Amino acid sequence: MSTHRNRLLPARRPDRAALPEIVAPQESGRRLALTFQAFLATHARKWLAYAYLHTGSEDAAHEVTRAAYEQLGRVWPHALRQASVEAYAWAVLKERVMEWLYDRQQPTALTETAAFAVVTHALLRECQQQFAMLESQLGLYAAISRLPERQCDVIVLRHVIGYGDAQIAALLGVDEVTVRSYASRGKRKLAAALGIDQG
Repeated sequence: MSTHRNRLLPARRPDRAALPEIVAPQESGRRLALTFQAFLATHARKWLAYAYLHTGSEDAAHEVTRAAYEQLGRVWPHALRQASVEAYAWAVLKERVMEWLYDRQQPTALTETAAFAVVTHALLRECQQQFAMLESQLGLYAAISRLPERQCDVIVLRHVIGYGDAQIAALLGVDEVTVRSYASRGKRKLAAALGIDQG
């Protein structure tokens, strides 16, 4: 994970340095427990980063991801039977994040989260210096949060969380061409919202 992406992760306290101790599905055997723990180990940091990005709080991010892990643990055998385990699990995480925000009547912290420095750097490279001039004046962060859900997800997953197109495709249950299309449309909408001429 790059230095920029590590900055978006909440600071880790010593008591939270390890993966959460979630009990794997009790009705399942050792193999199911191992696959569940491997899944958590693979996705823990990026899920925590996503939850933090939306909640704006380390404690809330841990609460939300723990709730998602626990829900997923209860239905792990069912999740494994889905066409895409990653897409199913991602939907569980997103549902928990949205539920947390709804219960607290809070909007996403997307625009306030310091993690958007990562998006700025990535988009600056792709759109040259035009974003640098307009970022503070026109609200790049707010523009990203106003994108349609899938376009926002792709921009955040790609440029903030650090997933590759293949991983994003698996999470969203679409193909890589669709991911690139969402990214392209999202960038065009950002450019239009920020008044940047792409021609």
